[in-house]
Amino acid sequence: MNDLMSGGVHRLWKDRLIRMIRPRREWRFLDVAGGTGDIAFRLHDATEGEAPITVCDINSSMLKVGEARALDRGILHNLDWVEGNAEKLPFPDNSFDVYTVAFGLRNVTHIDTALKEACRVLKPGGRFFCLEFSHVDNPAINRMYGLYSEKVIPRLGKMVANDSDSYQYLIESIRKFPRRGDLARRLKLAGFRGARVTPLSFGLVAVHEARK
Repeated sequence: MNDLMSGGVHRLWKDRLIRMIRPRREWRFLDVAGGTGDIAFRLHDATEGEAPITVCDINSSMLKVGEARALDRGILHNLDWVEGNAEKLPFPDNSFDVYTVAFGLRNVTHIDTALKEACRVLKPGGRFFCLEFSHVDNPAINRMYGLYSEKVIPRLGKMVANDSDSYQYLIESIRKFPRRGDLARRLKLAGFRGARVTPLSFGLVAVHEARK
């Protein structure tokens, strides 16, 4: 799905996210809605497998995919797979140094609840990172992307996966996702400070970050 939405560029966005985090081996990482392991594997490689990483996803099938990929990569240590809801994380307070969520926050029913949970499980001074599709500011590019998402993406979804409805939902979830300034405000209300946003690819996606 991310391949169709981004033309494969989502891999570069995820690489950029990892560079912005600047992972350290002594940190504990929580990747939410990351069942397939894309972010976790990058964090694992960036810390040479020495940092403890927990992947939490509400979808057990996605977790199984991630676990299988980890075995294929020979990753046997410092990577845990936990089924759980972003709105009620199964972890104690002050457990992690870094919380990541990539292309998953927009699917959460109650975003504010998920943000409060993120703040709860982070240690004091812990960092929050969210990579998500955003709202393009450039009018010309916005029109082009609007046509692509409305006319092309659902048809590609039908052709490639025989599932146009899921791709239509994806488009709608992106439209409804809070704009950058609104998400920064909601992060503050959830208990975070220093919220800032870094648009990528003309604002097609953005990295939202904040500190507990």
